[in-house]
Amino acid sequence: MIKYHDAPSVLTVLRELADPEIVTFKDEKYAIRVDNSLGIYIKDLKALAKEIKKDDKLALELFGSGVYEAQILCSKLFNPKSITPELIERWVSAFNSWELCDSFCMSFIGQSLNGYDKIFEYVLCEEEFQKRAGFVLMVGHHFGQKKAPNEDFIRMFPLLIEGAIDDRNFVKKAVNWALRTIGKRNKDLNKLALATAEEILRIDSATARWIAKDAIRKLSSPTVSIQDYPRDQYRPI
Repeated sequence: MIKYHDAPSVLTVLRELADPEIVTFKDEKYAIRVDNSLGIYIKDLKALAKEIKKDDKLALELFGSGVYEAQILCSKLFNPKSITPELIERWVSAFNSWELCDSFCMSFIGQSLNGYDKIFEYVLCEEEFQKRAGFVLMVGHHFGQKKAPNEDFIRMFPLLIEGAIDDRNFVKKAVNWALRTIGKRNKDLNKLALATAEEILRIDSATARWIAKDAIRKLSSPTVSIQDYPRDQYRPI
């Protein structure tokens, strides 16, 4: 564990890790285009987070610094049990890339008790990364709530159908990702996800057809990995 437990010290470490070439690479390769980035890979931020103990105060100070990588680091240092709806709103409103969105929504917020209700709010957003957050939170609910009932995910299918006509790159990919994730949760949700994909396929939209065809291909594959959550229902002892 390193000795840096205040925001200025951690920001100093981040600036020492900074690499402008990474900023350019992530822009050109992954379309991560933000003005407040130092240029640090996620793997290095995860390694740094492991050296710093969980600290809610420090995490919030880092997020408030406005430095892109410090904001991502917040999601690695903040205790998910301390997340409130107000904090989710603060974080999501600042999303300016899919990477920042996913760092918070894929599992971190999904571990909290407040993430699920936000799904139904954010899928209605007009802004691309805020709307993406709604669909990535579906993925986050899967990873963060292994005991969640099927009903939680069944409520998401109409939202996926509605979202399938949004042709913005980071929204349509999130819709596809959420549909595939739900379809791998267990055998019953797999059937319902495939039925939803068939319904999406009938929409007169090139984006919807791409989402549906990709999901159908992967969810109907003989090699698809069904994860059997919740385990007490699908893998009873």
